[in-house]
Amino acid sequence: MKVSPNMTSTSVANSDRRVLGWAGFFLSILLIGGCSALPDKPVRPAVYDCGPGLVPTATPAPAASGGALSPLLLADIEAPATVDGTAVLYRLAYADVQQLRPYAQARWSMPPAQLVRQRLRDPLSQQRVVLNPAEGPAGWILRLELEEFTQVFETPDRSVGLVRLRATLLETVNGRERLVAQRRFSAQRPAPSADAPGGVRALTAASDAAIDEIVQWLQQVPAPAR
Repeated sequence: MKVSPNMTSTSVANSDRRVLGWAGFFLSILLIGGCSALPDKPVRPAVYDCGPGLVPTATPAPAASGGALSPLLLADIEAPATVDGTAVLYRLAYADVQQLRPYAQARWSMPPAQLVRQRLRDPLSQQRVVLNPAEGPAGWILRLELEEFTQVFETPDRSVGLVRLRATLLETVNGRERLVAQRRFSAQRPAPSADAPGGVRALTAASDAAIDEIVQWLQQVPAPAR
């Protein structure tokens, strides 16, 4: 800066401070603008399961024949491709009930069929020996198909968790499988909130209700003849 003969040292200093002040102001604006242009950190989807386990509500009972309940082989639960992933799914019954929609920021920890199988094994194990497919043959085989596992919105602010299963009970005779009984189970429970956490809680409650019905149903089936 060229100093005029009429300018004192104080006025020069004040002028320099004003220049530096404006420079700092514009620099701050540039830094703030640069920071706001940075991409946001990706948000990870929330991961859900069905909780620590189901406490059986069905009272343990002897088999219909009066003897001990037969060992049961619990097969892997089958599911259609639409519900075989880890997405938390919902339907809008008031708009297009046939369209499945996934929540963008919510996931199951594993496919729902596996979650339901884990949930079912606990109460069954309280009453009888339950085997996995690789653990050897058993007198009975229980096969399940998970047909529906979705949150269904009846209105924008009211929904239910809907679970539907088809159960097939088979008896192994001389190495061959014979149909003993077959039944469909359906349960729904209201969601406490119109979002993914509410849907997860409703689906867990509906699963528990369906599982309780399956456990009671198995108690009433006569033991396989030997």
